[in-house]
Amino acid sequence: MNMSGSSLKILTFTLIMISVACPAAGQKALVPSPASSGQTDTNAQAPQATRGESGTGLHKRNERYRINPSDTLELTFNLTPEFNQTVIVQPDGYITLHGVGDLLAEGQTLPELTESIKNAYSKILQDPEITVDPKDFEKPYFTVGGQVGKPGKFDWRNDVTLTQAIAIAGGFTDASKHSQVLLFRRVSDQWTEAKIINVKKMMSSRDLREDPELKPGDMLFVPKNAFSKIKPFLPTSSVGTYVSPTIL
Repeated sequence: MNMSGSSLKILTFTLIMISVACPAAGQKALVPSPASSGQTDTNAQAPQATRGESGTGLHKRNERYRINPSDTLELTFNLTPEFNQTVIVQPDGYITLHGVGDLLAEGQTLPELTESIKNAYSKILQDPEITVDPKDFEKPYFTVGGQVGKPGKFDWRNDVTLTQAIAIAGGFTDASKHSQVLLFRRVSDQWTEAKIINVKKMMSSRDLREDPELKPGDMLFVPKNAFSKIKPFLPTSSVGTYVSPTIL
């Protein structure tokens, strides 16, 4: 599964920012998220990073699922079944409810949306009892880019670690910089937390306690070594590329 052009642009842009914010391996930083719309509020204060269970210090965020466009939701009215309905979240984030009109659903958790729907139907029903069940929704994923065998977007499963994610993405290439794998995690609409992981040191010491677990939406980027590993045999015509300044 190939990465979209927009994802590659986001990774490239954020890589440039993190190279300034985190010059040394093992450091972390909070940088403005390139995926957020509009300009970042310069007065907004960066959220405080907290130490996660993996010990990497990455910010822990609320993992409750939030409604996205194209999600299919089944609404059940326990006392008034004639209002039972199935709705699809439109591209603009709204759903159309029978009898009450449009309601913004995108970005809400299921409990929040349930309460919003109850408030909307309270105008025509007395104390409505409503259950909202997701029937078809965006599956959680993580993204791996850079110097891996199969860069792309992959389905997220519980307990996927950074090294496992790299293996799923085809493993390191000969040009990979193992000591500076970048992990990006959005902590808000405006901020993305970034950390450099020294996978080479972690594997050499056989200490996987520092192997962080990924969260839905995480992005990994494996940069290229300034001096990529040279294969034992290569076409003579390509030797010049290894001494060309353009590769650095």
